[in-house]
Amino acid sequence: MWERGRPPRKPRPSPIIVPPPPPSPPPRLNLLVPRSLLAVAARAMPSRRPSPVLLLLLALALALLFLLLSPSSPSASRLSRSLASGSASAAASSSPASPAAPPAPVKIYLYDLPPKFTYGVVRSYMAARAPSGSADAAAVLPDEQLRYPGHQHSAEWWLFKDLLRRGPRDRPVARVDDPRDADLFYVPFFSSLSLVVNPIRPPAAANASGAAAAYSDDAMQEELLEWLEGQWYWQRHRGRDHVFICQDPNALYKVIDRISNAVLLVSDFGRLRSDQASLVKDVIMPYSHRINSFKGDVGVDGRPSLLFFMGNRYRKEGGKVRDSLFQILENEEDVTIKHGAQSRESRRAATRGMHSSKFCLHPAGDTPSACRLFDALVSLCVPVIVSDYIELPFEDVIDYSNIAIFVETSKAVQPGYLTSMLRRVSSERILEYQREIKKLSQVKYHEVVPLPYQTVAEPQQCGSSYCGEEMVVILPLSYSHVAIGVFCLLRFARDGKTFLRV
Repeated sequence: MWERGRPPRKPRPSPIIVPPPPPSPPPRLNLLVPRSLLAVAARAMPSRRPSPVLLLLLALALALLFLLLSPSSPSASRLSRSLASGSASAAASSSPASPAAPPAPVKIYLYDLPPKFTYGVVRSYMAARAPSGSADAAAVLPDEQLRYPGHQHSAEWWLFKDLLRRGPRDRPVARVDDPRDADLFYVPFFSSLSLVVNPIRPPAAANASGAAAAYSDDAMQEELLEWLEGQWYWQRHRGRDHVFICQDPNALYKVIDRISNAVLLVSDFGRLRSDQASLVKDVIMPYSHRINSFKGDVGVDGRPSLLFFMGNRYRKEGGKVRDSLFQILENEEDVTIKHGAQSRESRRAATRGMHSSKFCLHPAGDTPSACRLFDALVSLCVPVIVSDYIELPFEDVIDYSNIAIFVETSKAVQPGYLTSMLRRVSSERILEYQREIKKLSQVKYHEVVPLPYQTVAEPQQCGSSYCGEEMVVILPLSYSHVAIGVFCLLRFARDGKTFLRV
C-alpha cells in the first residue's frame, strides 16, 4: 500500500508563550470526525494570518460536521445511532473489566412486497416451462412449498427466506415489524430470476398462454419502482437506507439509475458505472456453486490433470482472453480445456474434471466474475484467476492469496507461461492451498469476519428443507449466514470499526 505524505518541513522558531490553564474537555461525541481534513488544515496554517486555503478547508470541515449533526440527513438517522451503540458495545466487550456483550443488532425491515415480485416470479418461471395443457402445479402450491430453480444467483432466495425466519435473539441482524425501528430496508424482489422467466428456447408444446406468456421483466422493474417510490420511507432519504440484490449483471438494469443511492448486493461491477455502484456503499456477494462438492481429503494423487476449464470459449469484453487461452492450452497433454454450455450433463462433466485436477482456470467472461471460482473451491481445485478487474466477496477479511493464484492477463496469454508456472508449484504447496481452502470451509462466518459477537445458527438449523448442497457457497454455510455477514459488513469497516455512508 502506498503511503501518502509530504517531506518534513524545517522547524520554524516559535515565540515563547505562557500557555493558559487547559479548559475542561468537552463531552466526546461518538461521530466520524474528518481528522485527516483537519490535519491538512493544521499543516497548511501560516504563522500570522489565515490563508484562503485554510478558510476553505475549515469551512468544508464545518459543513461536514453540520451534515453529520443534521436530523434531516441520513447520516443522523437511526442507523448512525445504532452504529454508535455498536461501537460502544465493541469497546466495552474489549475491556478486561467488563464481560463480553454483543453489539446492538442491525435492524432490518423486510418490505411486504406484492406477491408478484417474490413468489410470483417463481410461479411465472415454472409456468413458462410447463407443457401445454398440463395443470399448473406452481399455481396450487402454497408459498412455503415453492422451490427456487437451480440458479447461480440464488442468493436472492436465501436472503429472503432467512429474513422471513425468526432467528435467535443474540443474532446480529434482527428483523423488525415496525419500519420506524429499522436501520435498513430490504427490498426482496427476485431480480435475477425475473430476467430468465421467459426461456430462450421454449420447450415443445410449451404453455404459451396466461401469465407466463405475458411476463415482462422490464414491466416488473417499472412496477416495483412505482410501488417503492410511493413509500414514505423510500422518499425520506431517497432510498439511501434501502438494500437491493441484483447479482446478475443485467438485473434491474432498466431502473438502476433510480436506485443508485441504495445499497446494492452484486457479483461484480462489470456493467455498472462508478456513479451507480462502488465498494464505498455496495457489497460483493458470492455466487452459488453449481457442481457437487468434493467429499474427499486433501491430496494430489487422485488428480492427474494439471489444469481444467470448461465453459463458453467466445465471450465479449474482457472475456476475449478465453479464445487466446484455448489456442494456447488445447494441445497441452495434461490440460483439459473444453467448450461447454450450461446443462445438466455439462455440470456432471465439470464435476468430474474439477475433482480430478490440481488447478482450475478462472478466466474473465462477459464480466470479471463467474460462479466457476466457487465451483473450484468446493472441489479443492486451486483456482487460477486470469481476470484483471475482479472483485471478490468479503476480500477485506479473506486472504484469497492463500487459496488462489492470480495471473495477469498479459502474462497468461504468453505461450507456455501458464503451464510452466503451474508445473513449478510443488505438491506440498498444492496441499497447502487445499488445506487453506478446507480450513476456510470449516470456519463459521462469524470467525472469519472480525465482529464482536459469538452466536450464529448452525447450518443444520437453517429451518429449510434445502439445507444441503444448494445452500453452500464459498463456505459450507446456509445463506442465512451470508445474510448475517452482508448486513454486518454494512455496519463494520475493514478493521472492525464502525463506518457511516454519507
